[in-house]
Amino acid sequence: MAAAAVSEAWPELELAERERRRELLLTGPGLEERVRAAGGQLPPRLFTLPLLHYLEVSGCGSLRAPGPGLAQGLPQLHSLVLRRNALGPGLSPELGPLPALRVLDLSGNALEALPPGQGLGPAEPPGLPQLQSLNLSGNRLRELPADLARCAPRLQSLNLTGNCLDSFPAELFRPGALPLLSELAAADNCLRELSPDIAHLASLKVLQRWFHWHFLEETLDLSNNQLSEIPAELADCPKLKEINFRGNKLRDKRLEKMVSGCQTRSILEYLRVGGRGGGKGKGRAEGSEKEDGRKKRRERKQRREGGDGEEQDVGDAGRLLLRVLHVSENPAPLTVRVSPEVRDVRPYIVGAVVRGMDLQPGNALKRFLTSQTKLHEDLCEKRTAATLATHELRAVKGPLLYCARPPQDLKIVPLGRKEAKAKELVRQLQLEAEEQRKQKKRQSVSGLHRYLHLLDGNENYPCLVDADGDVISFPPITNSEKTKVKKTTSDLFLEVTSATSLQICKDVMDALILKMAEMNKYTLENKEEGSLSDTEADAVSGQLSDPRTNASAGKDGPSPLVVEQVRVVDLEGSLKVVYPSKADLATAPPHVTVVR
Repeated sequence: MAAAAVSEAWPELELAERERRRELLLTGPGLEERVRAAGGQLPPRLFTLPLLHYLEVSGCGSLRAPGPGLAQGLPQLHSLVLRRNALGPGLSPELGPLPALRVLDLSGNALEALPPGQGLGPAEPPGLPQLQSLNLSGNRLRELPADLARCAPRLQSLNLTGNCLDSFPAELFRPGALPLLSELAAADNCLRELSPDIAHLASLKVLQRWFHWHFLEETLDLSNNQLSEIPAELADCPKLKEINFRGNKLRDKRLEKMVSGCQTRSILEYLRVGGRGGGKGKGRAEGSEKEDGRKKRRERKQRREGGDGEEQDVGDAGRLLLRVLHVSENPAPLTVRVSPEVRDVRPYIVGAVVRGMDLQPGNALKRFLTSQTKLHEDLCEKRTAATLATHELRAVKGPLLYCARPPQDLKIVPLGRKEAKAKELVRQLQLEAEEQRKQKKRQSVSGLHRYLHLLDGNENYPCLVDADGDVISFPPITNSEKTKVKKTTSDLFLEVTSATSLQICKDVMDALILKMAEMNKYTLENKEEGSLSDTEADAVSGQLSDPRTNASAGKDGPSPLVVEQVRVVDLEGSLKVVYPSKADLATAPPHVTVVR
C-alpha cells in the first residue's frame, strides 16, 4: 500500500520511466505538499531515471535540499534547474560529481555559503568538469567557494547578481584558472574592491545585470556595488565590449560621470592612460599633481562662466529621455477591456504604447527580439511568472478585449504559421515536442514547445482580441502574425500578462521599456550598415511621422521615446489599472530621465 501511495503521488516519474524520457519538469501547486511529505527533499525514485538529460524543479518553498543519490542516479544529466526553491544555507550532500552537467541554475534560493562537503562538488578531481553555465543569482551568498575554478574549470558563464558578496576569491582570477569564462554577472552585491588580476580572464567579454533594465549584449556590469576604484588593468581585457559601473561611488569623479554617459571605448581609453589618481596613473611623472591643480582651476573657471566643460557634456550626451503621455493628453488613447472569465485563468494584464523606436539599422530588430527572449528567461522566469508581447501599433485596432475562450473556439494566426484553433495548435506543438524528444541529440525541447505545460488544467485559454474580432495574442504561447513587429516598426503596443500578480506585470513592463530606451541609444551611437534611408522608410511605412514622437525635433540629440498610458478597465468601464502610473518606471537608472 505504501509503495502504491508513493507511485500515485509522483505520476510524472512513472510516466518518465515508462516513456524513457530525457526531460522532466516538476512544478505547480501540488509540488509543495508532496516535497514536504518527502522530508523537504526530492523523492528517491527520481534518482532511478538514468536517461534524464534535463531536470527542473522550480517554485517549491518546501524544497530544502536535493537529497542524496542525485549524482549517482543521474550520470547523464546535462541541465539541472533548481530555481525559486528554499535550498540553503548550504547544499548537503554535495551536488557533484556530475560528469556530464553543462548548465546549473540555483537562482532564487536561500544559499549562504558553498563550502567543501556542502557545496557544488569536489575540486580534485573536478566535480563538475563539463559545467559551462552557473547561475547563483538571488541568494544570500557572503562568499564564493575558493575552489570554484578547480571544481568547474570549463565555466563560461557565472551569474552572481543579487547576493551579499563583498569580494571575489583571489583564486578566481589567478592566471589560467578559468580560461573560458566570458560572462560574469555581479551587480547588486556589496563589492568593495575589484582586483587588477581580473585582466587574467582573457576571454571576459560579457558581464550582464540579468535583472531590470539592462539587457544589451556583451556588457561588463558591476553596477550598484560599493566600488571606489576601477583598476586600469581592466583595459587589458581584449574582448571586453561594454561596461556598466553605474551606482558605485568612485573616487575619480570625472570617471564617475563618464560611466554614466560615455561609450565603453572612451572609458577604457581613460583607464588605459591612467585616468586621475588610480591604476596605472600612480606611476606618472613628478609634477603631475600640479598639472591636475591647474586643470581643476580651469574647470572651475569654466563653470563660473556658465559652462560645465567636458564633464557636463558627458552627462548630457549620455542621458536618455522617456516622455510619458497621459490619457488626458492623448486624443485617441488605447484601452483594454477585461472579461470576468480570465479571473480563473490568467487574471493580470498591463499595456503601454511606445512611439519612436528605431529598428531599421543593421541588427537592431534582432537585438530587440533577443532581449525579449532574455527577459522571458530571467525576469519572467521562463514565462512561468509573466509573458510579454510586442505588436506593430498600426495593425492593432482598439479597443481591445482580454478574455478567455474554450480551446476549440479560439482561432489565431500564430507567428510564422497558418491559422489554427488553439486546441489544434497545442496538439500540433505537443506532437512536435514528442518528436524532438525522440531525437537522440536533443536533450530538451525548444521554441514554443517549452511552454505547453503552462496551459495544463485550463478549460479556457486567455487571449487578446482586437476590434475586428481577431486574436492578436495567445499568452503564454504566441502572438499573431497580423501584428508582427518588423524592421519598419517605430510605434509599438506592449502587453504583459501573468497568472501570478499585477506587480510582476509592471516590473516586466518597466524592464522592457527601459531596455527599449537603452537600445535606441545604442543604435544611435553605433550606426550600422543596412539602414533604410528616410525616403525608403517613409515609402514603406506609408504614413507621416506622428508629431508626438518628435517632441525634440529641431533640437540637438535624439528625440525621446514617448510612452502613452493604456487603461485596463472592466466591461462596465471601471478602471482596474493604468500604466505607467506615477509609481511606475521609478527604478530608472540615473542616466534615464522620465518626463511625466
